[in-house]
Amino acid sequence: MKYVVSWISKAGLGEADAERSLAVFGKWSPLPAATFSEFVGRLDGRGGFAVVETDDPTAILRDASIFGAWFEFDVCPVVDIVELARVGAEAVEFRKSVT
Repeated sequence: MKYVVSWISKAGLGEADAERSLAVFGKWSPLPAATFSEFVGRLDGRGGFAVVETDDPTAILRDASIFGAWFEFDVCPVVDIVELARVGAEAVEFRKSVT
C-alpha cells in the first residue's frame, strides 16, 4: 500500500526542541518494511512530505510515534492516478446501471 505522509511542526516549540528533533532524526532510519520513494521538506521550514510504500502500516506508526513530540502527522492511503480514474469510471458505469 502507498501512503502520503505529511507533517508540520507543533506550535510553541523552540530552539532546544529543534535541536533535539534533529539529533533524533540523525540517529533514525526507516524500518526495512517501509520504502520511501519521496522524502521532501517544505521551503517554509514548517514540515514536509513523504511517499511511503509498505504492507505494514505499523512501520509508519512507529516513525510518527518517534517524532510525534515535535510534529503533527497526517497519513493518507493513496493509489496511482490511473487506478483512481479506472475505479472512478467503474463507479460511473455502476451508477448508470441503477434504474
